[in-house]
Amino acid sequence: MSDRIMDPFRRRIIHGMALGAAALWTPGVFAEELVLTPKQTEGPFYPTKLPLDTDNDLLIVNDKITPAVGTVTHLTGKVFDAKGSPVRNALVEIWQVDHNGIYLHPKEPKLADRDANFQSYGRFLTGSSGEYYFRTIQPVPYGDGRVQRTAHIHFAINRADKRLLTTQCYIKGHPANAKDMILNGIRDAKQKASVLVDFQPIKESKIGEVAGRFDIVLGWTPEA
Repeated sequence: MSDRIMDPFRRRIIHGMALGAAALWTPGVFAEELVLTPKQTEGPFYPTKLPLDTDNDLLIVNDKITPAVGTVTHLTGKVFDAKGSPVRNALVEIWQVDHNGIYLHPKEPKLADRDANFQSYGRFLTGSSGEYYFRTIQPVPYGDGRVQRTAHIHFAINRADKRLLTTQCYIKGHPANAKDMILNGIRDAKQKASVLVDFQPIKESKIGEVAGRFDIVLGWTPEA
């Protein structure tokens, strides 16, 4: 459940994104202005059996040498309760398709063509700041001939073995967003905007890495 030890480059990424968010979030203040992250469908491809490697680095499976194919993406954010306070010990899960648009799931019709070097699923346990971090690939669209989806990443937030929220995040400005029924099923404009992530190139990266921030606000508060 814990994250890998991060190198200085990754630490700088998270630190910079955290400073940018600091101006927007004051825990416990202006709770009435918080936008609750909308609930979204889990979909049919939540893993039926978790992979042997379930850490927060989806690019390397069990310390193999060959990384997954795709745009290296640093995805971070914080989990807040309904009052705007960070949620500690929240288990954040993500799952997504590989660069070919294939899920790790027995019902996936193209499973044989899946990138075996992509972990497909990861999880991270938040600390006192509510922060989470994943290294993954930038999401790509999914389609099986019947269903077409814009690029997205599935999220589930759990605490004390209770599922608090299932949602999805999307690439801000992706051309396929306009026709995605699940994304456009979010009627509230502010809630819809809250799940659109602005993935930006990392200037220091020599391999074209990007970074994005997705803060999650739960319609939940801990019991007194």
